Amino acid sequence: MDINLQKEQFSYAHIYAIAAAAGYSFQLAPRPPDYDGIDVIIAGRDETNWIRYPRLELQVKSTSAEIISTDSIRFPLSIKNYDDLRIEHLQTPRILVVVILPVAPQDWTRQAEQELCLRHTAYWISLHGYPASQNQTTITISIPRQNILNVDALRGIMQRVAAGERL
Repeated sequence: MDINLQKEQFSYAHIYAIAAAAGYSFQLAPRPPDYDGIDVIIAGRDETNWIRYPRLELQVKSTSAEIISTDSIRFPLSIKNYDDLRIEHLQTPRILVVVILPVAPQDWTRQAEQELCLRHTAYWISLHGYPASQNQTTITISIPRQNILNVDALRGIMQRVAAGERL
């Protein structure tokens, strides 16, 4: 399998594991390749908020590049993807998720009898309402390092979606 396809598949598995542990469903977005930049749909049920069946759309990227700085993840994103994610008037909120992986695929997981560890981690950001860019091909996005996509973070995001809040 091509290494980029391996990274993509592993990234989906990483997010799938988080969604399952958080109690949400995970679905690969049905679409022509890169039609609207959405790769994954997370959905759930929330009987306490305004929106009973919250949904969240994710654009998923993965990399082994050294993009981590002291306080942020600096990820180069295509202008097309940037524009897809910054749209303001959407029914379903969208976020960018960047999964950072070790360089060698054999280092992506560690397994013992009592655990399966997925390495390294995923970071998220909402680009909703960001300004248009004058760049022609790519724009570097800064994702705060505290924006780790884990079970608690996903639950918090989905609660905000269910409450009708902007991400």
